[in-house]
Parts: sequence; structure tokens; C-alpha cells
Amino acid sequence: MKKFFQEIKADIKFKSAGPGQKLTESVGERAPKERPNQPALRQPRQGPTDEAQMAAAAALARLEQKQPRARGPTSQESIRNQVRKELRAEATVSASTEAPGTNTVPEAKEEGSAHLAVPSVCFTCPLTGATLRKDQRDAHIKEAILSHFSTDPVAASIMKIHTFNRDRDRVKLGVDTIAKYLDNICLHPEEEKYRKIKLQNRVFQERINCLEGTHEFFEAIGFQKALLPVPDQGKGGRAGSWLCWEEGSRVGGSPRGSRVTPVRAPEGPEEFYVLSEAALAQPQSLQRHREQLLVAEPVQATLARQCRVFRPSPMASQFDLPGDFFNLTAEEIKREQKLRSEAVERLSVLRTKAMREREEQREMRKYTYTLLRVRLPDGCLLQGTFYARERVAALYAFVREALQSDWLPFDLLASGGQRLSEDESLAFNECGLVPSALLTFSWDAAVLADIRAAGAEPDSSILKPELLAAIEKLS
Repeated sequence: MKKFFQEIKADIKFKSAGPGQKLTESVGERAPKERPNQPALRQPRQGPTDEAQMAAAAALARLEQKQPRARGPTSQESIRNQVRKELRAEATVSASTEAPGTNTVPEAKEEGSAHLAVPSVCFTCPLTGATLRKDQRDAHIKEAILSHFSTDPVAASIMKIHTFNRDRDRVKLGVDTIAKYLDNICLHPEEEKYRKIKLQNRVFQERINCLEGTHEFFEAIGFQKALLPVPDQGKGGRAGSWLCWEEGSRVGGSPRGSRVTPVRAPEGPEEFYVLSEAALAQPQSLQRHREQLLVAEPVQATLARQCRVFRPSPMASQFDLPGDFFNLTAEEIKREQKLRSEAVERLSVLRTKAMREREEQREMRKYTYTLLRVRLPDGCLLQGTFYARERVAALYAFVREALQSDWLPFDLLASGGQRLSEDESLAFNECGLVPSALLTFSWDAAVLADIRAAGAEPDSSILKPELLAAIEKLS
């Protein structure tokens, strides 16, 4: 490159040197031609030609490319810090742009699209049998429980206690306390003190009064509210409570230096729950209500399978899922952020195959639902919706319920010919069958051999007639 620039300078110097001379001429012969009295005119310096400028520009560009550029951080700590910054920025953006509680994947199709494999994730109310969307189930169940008070107030109040209160530990503590009240009544029916429950009692306030449905339960099993005087608790006890009374001021705390005198609060009637005589005469009913309260569970809508049958189609393995299959709750978003942060820490750790498999299974667990299709021997497709955490046995039960000969054993094969055993305790997300999958139905080999040995062939149409009557075209 240096030689190139030297050649350019020499060329410019040669062109500006003036007229040339012959090699055969001597210096003396050339002298008369010169005009010593007139100063020599200096030729203006000419710039490089266009070709030379283009060549120089290309050379400079090559030099710049060869120069080392500034590199980003390469240490593991710097990389982790950079990824943490990106995660925090992503969390901030998602919190400001997304609606609270949901995070929708853009690839999910909008609900109501004509080409969705299933319109949406639906649920069935166990009380009314109604089919509900995901955003309708909680409100509908609460309404169904409240309407149940007119027919069975005890059962309705028990359902309200277990369903309306989300804190399961607090519910268990309150339920155990109520059961203890009823135990004391059944064990000591002659003791009047066990038939009265003071509403202002600290234990009652902290464990029972804070739960929805507890007052309805007490009233449904025979308790009635009454104002009763607080009895003395024996010699040396106190009937009322102590207050701090500041002389010349109000009740309560006082500035430093004031004289405070403790006085007994005036005694008066307080509110109690009192068990009626009619309920006391039926201890078996109290015991039965106690057992119902202890064994009850929250009322939850069951996932609707949305069983559908399709004609044979080359699009069997194509799934267009609605957004319900990908929406994440606020807790799931936080868990996803945590997992991604942990992934940053694992960048510098060598992982075994078992560790990588566990991480892949953990990635699969972020799905809540899965849509499964089973290709039958005649090519028809049986489709159903499942929880991603359900076991393989649930799929076998779903298929068996759709068969005409539900007593014959059969196998379900995943992609690659992997047989799914009905006895396995693996969930769909642990088998990689989320958020959708296509499986193949086949009769048990031994049973199929027996049928053919008898000179018969298995029926090609294996589904129940009512399902075949509603067969659809997969689009």
C-alpha cells in the first residue's frame, strides 16, 4: 500500500516537472533555449485522477475493515449482567403494555376464527351442567352456589366456605375450629356453655368471622343470634374488659406525662350464637353436618373435552389453537421470568443429558392445556381437550368411551411409533404431548390375531353411531 501511494506521488511530480529533453542532448545545447531573465512559471499542481481517487478510497476502506473493532463484554459476569438488564427491561415493558394477569402469545389465533381446531377452552359447571368459557366460570359457579341456598342451605354454606375463600390454610383452620365447637356440643350436650359461641371472642374473630359463608353455616344448622350478658368467670375473673382512661381527656393513648388510670369497661350484653333446642335434640344431624364440612372441597368447573370427530384429512397434524392455550396468568409470568433468570446462571455450567432432559420437561410444564387427536383405523380423527398435567390414562378413558366395543384392548402410538402405556403415571407434558399432538389408534396385537384366526376382520367403523352422526370436515 505504501508503494502504491509513492507511485501516485511520483506520477504527480513527473507531470509538474515541465517540458522534457532528449537523452542525446547535452546541457550546453539546451542552455540557449532557456530564458534566464524571465522567471519560470510554476505549473499548478494537479490532483489525482478519478481512477486514483477510487483506488485510494477502496484501499482506505480495506484498512478500516482490518482494524480491530471494539468488542462487547466477553466475561461470563458481563454476559449475565447484560441478560439481567434485558430481562428487567422486558418485564417492565410487559407490565406496562399487557393487561394485568395475562400474556398472550402473538401466534395464537383470535377466538371466533373459522379455522380454529377448537373455538376456546371450555368448562362444565358441576352444579348446573352449563358449558362455560374460561372468563365465565368463576362468576357462574358463585351464582350457582348462592342460588342453592333456597334448596339446601347447609350444603350451600359449606360450598361457599370452601369455594369463596382462596386461602386454603385459613379455611382449614376455620373449619377445624367449627368442628371443635360441634364436637364439644355432641360430647357434652348437657353443658350450656358449649351451646353458646361469643361472636367477639378473639378466636372466633381471627379464625371464623374472616371467612365467607361461616355465618350462613351456623344459622343453617340451628344457631341463632342473641344478646346475652357476659357471665363472670369465677372468683378473681373479670366480666368486662379493661380500658385506659386519661383523666380530663378521651379514652385511649395520651401524651407523655399524662396520668392514665385503668378502669373496667361497663358491663353489658354481647352478641352470641346460641344453639336452638330443636337442633340440640338431633345430635346425629350436627355430627353429619360436621363431617360434611370437614370432607368438602372447593366447587370447581371441570374441563370440557369438547369431543369432535373429523373425516380423514391430510391436515390431521395441523393445529390452529386459540389464545386460551397460550395465555399465562400473573403467577405463570413471574415463574417464567424466574426460569429464564436461572437459565442465565446455567450458561457457565456443564450439563449432563439427564439435566437437559429435566430442563426440557420443565419447559413443557408452562402449558396448561393440550389438544389431542387420535387417528383411527378408518382414517377418522377423534379430538379432545385435556389438562397438560393429566395422565395418559385419561386419554385412554376418553377413547374407550367413544368406542362401540369398549371392552377390547387397544394401543395408542405417539409420533415415531412410541407406545403410550395406559398404566404409566406420566402426564401429557412429561411425554411431550403439549400443546397439541396427533396419535395413532391400533388394536392390541394379540386380540387382532385372535379375530383374524377366527376368520373375521375387525369392524372398520369403531366409533359409536351418535359420534359418527356429528362427523365434521377438518378445515
